[in-house]
Order: sequence, then structure tokens, then C-alpha cells
Amino acid sequence: MSVALRSQTATIAKQPTNAAATEDEADVSALIARLTAEVNQVACEKTKSIQKITNQMKMLALNALIESSRAGAQGAGFAVVAQEVRNVGQQVETIARELESQLTNRTGNLMNSIAQMADRSRGERMVDLSLNAIELIDRNLYERTCDVRWWATDSAVVDCAASPQAAAVSHVSERMAVILGAYTVYLDLWLCDLDGHVLANGRADRFGVVGQNVAATKWFRAARALRSGDDYAVGDVECQPLLGNAQVVTYCASVREGGKANGKPTGVLAIHFDWEPQARAIVQGVRVGAADKARVLLVDSNFRVIAASDGQGLLTERISLPLEGRRSGFHQDRSGAMVAFHATPGYETYRGLGWFGVIQATAG
Repeated sequence: MSVALRSQTATIAKQPTNAAATEDEADVSALIARLTAEVNQVACEKTKSIQKITNQMKMLALNALIESSRAGAQGAGFAVVAQEVRNVGQQVETIARELESQLTNRTGNLMNSIAQMADRSRGERMVDLSLNAIELIDRNLYERTCDVRWWATDSAVVDCAASPQAAAVSHVSERMAVILGAYTVYLDLWLCDLDGHVLANGRADRFGVVGQNVAATKWFRAARALRSGDDYAVGDVECQPLLGNAQVVTYCASVREGGKANGKPTGVLAIHFDWEPQARAIVQGVRVGAADKARVLLVDSNFRVIAASDGQGLLTERISLPLEGRRSGFHQDRSGAMVAFHATPGYETYRGLGWFGVIQATAG
């Protein structure tokens, strides 16, 4: 299963078809923005040159008028020409100012539009990557729901739940140890009676949990209330004290008489998914690009951080997501950082747990 997870995680690195296309669009936008800025600069420089020349024309015209007035009647004709030159200079100056104003306004608007397009393209790319992260964990956890319902029908599990004698406990412990040897994404498997006492586990050499009572846990209460062997229950991501405070997600199914879905419940099978290393592989595998300076997160339905690419805030930090009725989107927070998110889409019969993939990108 660890190989399968690594294979799935690698698919994020292969998302480049859409991501690369978006990066190409961003490169084109950056090129257009740079060229527009250069055009704006050239326009400003040239209009200033025109204004400088017209100022010189006006000074020459003024000097000519002064000289023509000194010449008296003989300079009257020249005064008319000087005045016309002055008028032409004034008109050219007016045109130059209008040209500068209109060009700078239009190029400014164009640059703003390009910046908005680039931000939108970047935001949409981040939303897609957020979806990739949450979708990958959904697919992985779907398999956990299949595992627990399947293993709850194992004859050793069914027999031990019905009659937890020493031989049956020993046998089911061996069976669960075999499962754990093949499915390395689990920390431990527990078989519990209906009162919440742990009857057997797969790693008794590491975790001395037999005899412990877990009746007060959320996942056990949910499992105890299951109506059928076809159903499952799941707890929140938590640090489990009985497993050395490791971060786990616990999936449960009811054990029933004869292993039949409609049989009488006789116990609860709990499988503890080794959350932290699996989730870390997913969020650190999202290729957001170094320039984005992004933090990739998985958050639960209460917006609590349950996985982070930087390893910070796990199970303690809560983030703000202004959903406004949306399942996906992006926005800028108060610091100006771009925040993109996508809600769990679920996978097959797994509806998801209301989690979100989130990317916080600080670069502009």
C-alpha cells in the first residue's frame, strides 16, 4: 500500500499538462506586461522630447517678436510669422500633452488588466493544485473504508469477537500482524468488544493496548451505532495516546455474526491509518513552483490544519476561509497573500469528510 501511495503521490508531480499550460500563459502575460511597460516608457520619453522642442520654438518665437518690435514698421511682417510660429508651438505642446495623457492612461489600464489576468490565471492554477491534493487523499482514504469493512468479515476477527477465548485472541492477533506486514500505511489494528475493551491488536509487541477501554472515543461511538456491516465510521485526525501520540485517522466497521452484513453486531474493528507521513508526502509532492513561495495545506471541516508542506501548525492552527457558499476559489488575505482552496470531491462511495485542499502563496 505504501508503494501505491507513492505512485498516487507521484501523479501530482505529473499534473504538469494543465499546470505547464498555465505557466506558459503566465510567461506570455509577463512578456506582454513588460512590453507594455516599455511602450509606456518610450511614449513618455518621446512626448517629453516633443515638449522640450516646442518650448524651444516658443522661446525662439518670443525672441523674434521682441526683435520685430524693435524694428518698428519694418519688422511688422516678421512679427506675424513669429506669432504663427508661437501658435504652432503651442498647438504642438497641447497635442504632446494630450498624447502623453492618453497613452499613459491606456497603457496603465492595459498593465492593470494584464496584472489581473495573471493573478486570475495564477489563482486558478492554485485551485487546481488544491483539488489535486485533496482528491489524492480522498482516493487514498477510500481504500481505508474498503479495508476495514473487508477485514471485519475475516473469520478470525468474527470468531474472536463472538468468543474472545485465549486461542481466538492469539489467532486474530497473528492474522492482524500479517495484514500490517503487507499494509504499511497502518500503525495498528484493534479488535474491540461492544463495551469498548480492546480484545486484540496486530502489534502487541509495540503497543500494549489489550484491555484498554476506548468506549468514550468519537470513532468507537460512531462504530457502535452502525446499522450494517456495509457501513463504516471514521474519527478526526488526532494524536492517539495509546499509539505513542502518533497522528492517526481511525476507520471502523462493526463485526457481525457469521461475517454477514445484517448479522448481529458482536464487536468493532478499528484500523489506525498512519496519518502524518502519508499526508506529508501528499502536500510536499504538490509542485507549486519555487517562485510562488507557497504553503500547501489540508484542513478539516473546522479549518484546522491537518497537514502542511512546511510541517507547521499541525492539529493546532486554524485558518480563515471565506467560502461564501463556494466549494472552490481564491482570494487575497489581509497580508496580500493569495489563498486558493478546493473542497473534498469524494471518491467512489467515499463522500469525504468536508476537508479542503488549501494553498497559501505569498509571492506576487
